[in-house]
Amino acid sequence: MHPTTYKAKAYSAGSATSPLVSTNINRREPTERDVQIEILFCGICHSDLHSVRNEWSEFMATNYPIVPGHEIVGRVTKVGSAVTKYKPGDLAAVGCMVNSDGTCAHCKAGLEQFCPNMILTFNSPDKHLGGFTYGGYSDSIVVDERFVLRVPSNLKLAGAAPLLCAGITTYSPMRHWGVGKGKKVGVVGLGGLGHMAVKFAHAFGAHVVVFTTSPHKKEDALRLGADEVVVSRNADEMKKHEGSFDFILDAVSADHDVNAYLNLLGVNGNLTLVGAPAEPLDVPAFSLIVRRRSFSGSMIGGIAETQEMLDFCGAHNITADVEVIPIQKVNEAYERLLKSDVKYRFSIDMASLKSE
Repeated sequence: MHPTTYKAKAYSAGSATSPLVSTNINRREPTERDVQIEILFCGICHSDLHSVRNEWSEFMATNYPIVPGHEIVGRVTKVGSAVTKYKPGDLAAVGCMVNSDGTCAHCKAGLEQFCPNMILTFNSPDKHLGGFTYGGYSDSIVVDERFVLRVPSNLKLAGAAPLLCAGITTYSPMRHWGVGKGKKVGVVGLGGLGHMAVKFAHAFGAHVVVFTTSPHKKEDALRLGADEVVVSRNADEMKKHEGSFDFILDAVSADHDVNAYLNLLGVNGNLTLVGAPAEPLDVPAFSLIVRRRSFSGSMIGGIAETQEMLDFCGAHNITADVEVIPIQKVNEAYERLLKSDVKYRFSIDMASLKSE
């Protein structure tokens, strides 16, 4: 039996070539373990754009209509009878996942992002209503309390929204690979992910070097917490850093020479990819073998780690640098995103939906 539903305002796309337009969607009334959240801000992630345009069809085909958005902050409006962690009025957040099986080895280890039955915030099967889940480009969302997160009250909400994807995506591998004081850390690419990586690496106490193809980004990189900035097209500058890094986070999604960065790693150094280039990367075996280097990937983090990241951001007053837009400018924002014309993340003010 399906739970009762209510109508929520949202923006959705009806096909890979359609713009996002105003619509009404069904949301379930909270069941006993659910939390209903009025969405105040939702960040725009590059994966929203990929999904809307069905660009990841080979491994994650888009089901239409799609309501994207998985960088969600808001205020609790209603809770189910069995909910213990949240009450109406609380600030709350939702990231990339809204459920998992809770029983597999990954879930038991707090690594829900690797659960084979993970339910994504949008474009995943909706076990409550049938059809598919709808994301945060909406005035409200209803989520199982296990997947709702607390937002530190000192953080600006517009800038806190991107922490739920861009934040955890960069925080998690840094924690996993032991970034901290005395470590030399590189960040490749200064965009939505890269600018968060710089803030975290700096807050962890590492020596931070930003690699960029754009000399004009130097000033901004230093403002965000970088100790040095290297223009990656300058072979001499790159050579100076050869074999010296403990950890490099590569946040570039365009095709690029990853080997140039592997050669900068020291013994036991690691390069973690969080950008997702469309074409396979060319990695010569000896780049890894000669210094026992490793090359890995990472995606988001589990719920406990995401909460840890939010609490860390609260303690260090870290938020994303955002440009706040009304929902009516979302299609224009997508066009600008393709040109990297944003510093450094768009955050949608959902109050703008009320005028629809």
